[in-house]
Amino acid sequence: MTSIPGYFRWALPAGVAAAALVACGGGGGNSAAALPQLAPASPAALAFTCAELPGKLTGLANTTITSSTLVAAGTLSVGGEPVPEHCLVTGSMFNRTSTVDGNAYAIGFEMRLPVVWNGRFFHQGNGGIDGSVVTATGQFGGGPLTGALKQGFAVLSSDAGHAGALGPTFGIDPQARLDYGYQAVGKLTPMAKSLIKTAYAKGPDRSYFGGCSNGGRHAMIAATRYAADYDGVLAGAPGYNLPRAAIASIAGGQLYASVATNPADLSTGFTTAERTLVANAVLAKCDALDGATDGLVQDVAACQAAFDLQRDVPSCTGARDGTCLSDAQKTAIGKIYSGPRTSSGALVYASFPYDAGVSGSGIPFWEFTAPLALDSGAVGMIFKVPPVAAAGFNGPAFTLGANIDDLVAQVNATNATYVESGMSLMTPPTPSNMSTLKNRGGKIIVYHGVSDPIFSVNDSQAWYQGLQAANNGDASDFARFYRIPGMGHCSGGPATDQFDALSALVSWVEKGDAPGALVASARGAGNAGGVNADVPASWSATRTRPLCPYPQVARYNGTGSLEAASSFSCK
Repeated sequence: MTSIPGYFRWALPAGVAAAALVACGGGGGNSAAALPQLAPASPAALAFTCAELPGKLTGLANTTITSSTLVAAGTLSVGGEPVPEHCLVTGSMFNRTSTVDGNAYAIGFEMRLPVVWNGRFFHQGNGGIDGSVVTATGQFGGGPLTGALKQGFAVLSSDAGHAGALGPTFGIDPQARLDYGYQAVGKLTPMAKSLIKTAYAKGPDRSYFGGCSNGGRHAMIAATRYAADYDGVLAGAPGYNLPRAAIASIAGGQLYASVATNPADLSTGFTTAERTLVANAVLAKCDALDGATDGLVQDVAACQAAFDLQRDVPSCTGARDGTCLSDAQKTAIGKIYSGPRTSSGALVYASFPYDAGVSGSGIPFWEFTAPLALDSGAVGMIFKVPPVAAAGFNGPAFTLGANIDDLVAQVNATNATYVESGMSLMTPPTPSNMSTLKNRGGKIIVYHGVSDPIFSVNDSQAWYQGLQAANNGDASDFARFYRIPGMGHCSGGPATDQFDALSALVSWVEKGDAPGALVASARGAGNAGGVNADVPASWSATRTRPLCPYPQVARYNGTGSLEAASSFSCK
C-alpha cells in the first residue's frame, strides 16, 4: 500500500509536493487592504544540544519526553535532496487506560528541530485513521520534491491519540474518538510551541498546518477550531465530511457489487479496460474544451455539461468485453458519480466529476477495496453511534449488508457514552466560517485532484463557494482553491501533480504576495521525487501546467509547446 497516500492509509503519510509561482490570475479579494499583514519569521539556532534538551523540557504539562537525538544531515532525504541536521525529540501526552475498552492510550508524537531554524512551526496532519507517528518531514500532497523540514521548519507529527495496532477498534473508546477527530490538535499545539520556545529560546514567529486527505481534514479543523494558533493552513483533498464520504464509498461498493461478475471482487463491476474506455470517452468530448488536445481536461465544468455516460460510451449488445458498458453498469456508475442517495432522495455526500483520471492506477484501491476493508471499520467503529462490536467484525459483510439510511442516521447520533456524533467530532463546526483566521491575517490554500475517487473535488468546491458567500462573494483575500485535473487522491493519475504550495502560502502569509497560478510538473521517468506511473508515454517526462485558482481555468494560448506551462494562461 505504499503507493496509496492519504485517507485510511494507516501508517503512511500523504505524498509530498513541489513547485513554483507564476503571475497568473487569482485576484486580490474584496478587502485585502483591511486585513492585517503578518510579519516574516526570523531564524534562530538551537539554544541547547540535543542531549541537553530533555532536561530543559520538564515543564511541559501532561507530557513525557522519551528521547532526544541528533540526526546528521543527509540521514533523511526528500525528493532525493538531503534534509539538514536536526534534533529528533519523541514523546507522548495524556497517557491513560480506557475505562471503556481497557486499552492503553496516549498521544504519541515526534518533533524534528533544525539546528539552523527558519523561525516557523509546521504541524503535519497525517492520513488515514492515524495511529502511527509518521516521520515529521512536513511533506504534503503531490510529488515529493520538498517538505517543511527541508525548508527549515520545526515539524511535529503525531498518531492523533491511539496506536495503529488497534486499527479502527480505537473508536470504541469515546476519548480516542475525540482525540482523533479534533482534540489531539488542540492538546499538541501548545505543547509543541512551548517545546520550540525552550529549544530555541523563542517561540515560533509563524505557525502553519498542512496535510492531505485526513491530514487535510485536520488542516480544516485547525483553520476553524484552532484558527488563533495558526497563521497559514495548507489543506489537500480535505475529507472534512469524512463520515459521509465513507458512507458514500460503502454505497458505491454495493452498487459495484450489483454489477460485478464476481461479487467477491468489486473490480469486476468496472474493469481496467472499462475504466480506460470511459476515460477515453471523456477525453473525446472534453479534452479540447480548453483549447489544447493534450490528455488533460482543464475546463471541469464545461466537461460535465459536454459528457454524457449514457450517450458517449457504447452500450453492450452482447457480452462485456471492455469495449462497452452494460445498461446495468451505466446505471450503477451513474449513481456513483451523481452521488449515492438515501431512500428519501437526499444526497449522502457529494457528486463526483467525470475526468480522464478515472483510468489511473490509484482508482481501484479506493473504489473496490476501501469500501470493504477500510470504510466498513471506520463507519462501524469510529463514526457511528453505537459502534459495532469489534469481536468477529467482518468488513465486507458489513459493507454489503449495510442500510445506507441507517448509517447516515447513526453518524449523526449520540448517546450517554458517545456524547458527540461522528459528524460533530470529525468536521469543522462551520466550514464556511473562517473569520478568526481571516481577521488575524491568516491564509488558507486548498488543493484537490479532480479524479479523487474517495473525497470529491466537488465537495471542496462547495466549501469554497460557501466561503465566498460568507465573505461578500469573494474570499480570495485570504483563501485560494486549486483543482488539479487528472490527479487522484493526493497524488498520481495522468496529471501534473508535483508542486510547492507551501512556499506560496508562506509568501502570502508573511509578505502579502497573493498566489496566482502554481506551476506543477509531471513526474515522468527520472524524477528525483519519485516517478508517477500514470504519466502517459506521449507526455514529456517533465510536462508543466499552471494550476489555476478557482474559478479560473488553464487555457491554451494558441501557440507554444503543449509541454510547457508558459503556453497556458489562467482565464
